[in-house]
Amino acid sequence: MSQAGMNPSRAETTGIRIASTGHACFAAALIWLGALGLKKGDFVQVWQPVPKWVPAREALAYLCALISLACGIGLVWQRTAALAARLIFASLMVWLLVLRLPYLFIQKPLVLVAWTFGATGVMVAAAWVLYVWFAGERDRQRLGFIADQRGIRIARALYGLSLIPFGLAHFMYLDATTVLIPHWLPGHVALAYLTGSCFIAAGLAVALGVFGRLAAALSTLQMGLFGVIVWIPRVLAGSVSEFQWGEFVVTFVLAAAAWVVTDSYRGEPQLSA
Repeated sequence: MSQAGMNPSRAETTGIRIASTGHACFAAALIWLGALGLKKGDFVQVWQPVPKWVPAREALAYLCALISLACGIGLVWQRTAALAARLIFASLMVWLLVLRLPYLFIQKPLVLVAWTFGATGVMVAAAWVLYVWFAGERDRQRLGFIADQRGIRIARALYGLSLIPFGLAHFMYLDATTVLIPHWLPGHVALAYLTGSCFIAAGLAVALGVFGRLAAALSTLQMGLFGVIVWIPRVLAGSVSEFQWGEFVVTFVLAAAAWVVTDSYRGEPQLSA
């Protein structure tokens, strides 16, 4: 078994390189984002907001779509997985540092800005894990901690910190949260507070390395259940607006990214503290 958790012999015979279920889901999510971006000719909601000062916005939107599509496809092939992981990690990291991080200090409301930072941060964490999995010896020699096990630990910490704004948003935007909860579930306000608290607790646990594997798994499950319980019935009923459709896509992408981070704990005790 290789570091990526795959079967090398199968990869050599089929050309497919699937390191984990989360890896496959994240690749599918990137392909979906790319296809939607090319069809729309604009930024998919996961990339929003894009500041007005960004030049060549339309060209950049197509570039983001092409990178997502190409990397999603490349991630599942033996010969291109390392290159695709490197490209999507670098692209997402630039997006995080240039178009997300500065606005934490200059734009309000802070919770909403932090939420967009967190969404990008979750994707960066997943891409970072995949990059370390597929990095060659040359990458590790040249980039050190970025391409070795230390990079995975930093990616996990970034993932944990990124969950905290998700939880805070449930408290700060209670009305917008409760309206999404299906009517057949009781105690909408209590559920909003509970899920928000779970995001915050899971984020702190992963960031601090206290029961990190369990916290990552439960936060992934929570995102997945949110998509299944809230968005899929609405999509099937045809009762979603364009904005809500974008939120459905974002939920799927974030759940897939969270799954990759959870997969990075394989081999570690479930209750390791």
